[in-house]
Amino acid sequence: MHSHSFRSSVTLYRNGTLTLAQAARHAGCSEAAMTEAATTRSARATSDTGGTALSRSVDV
Repeated sequence: MHSHSFRSSVTLYRNGTLTLAQAARHAGCSEAAMTEAATTRSARATSDTGGTALSRSVDV
């Protein structure tokens, strides 16, 4: 799995551009892995930086 396509997939999933299944296929991972990445990294970004949109997208 390439990190750029994974980060892009997480971002597109969070923005509602891709469904969970589409994002997972795009990233080359399971839906469970995509869900975990989208929720875990989002929560970490929010708690670490105060939750600005810029920090969330950069942290992915």
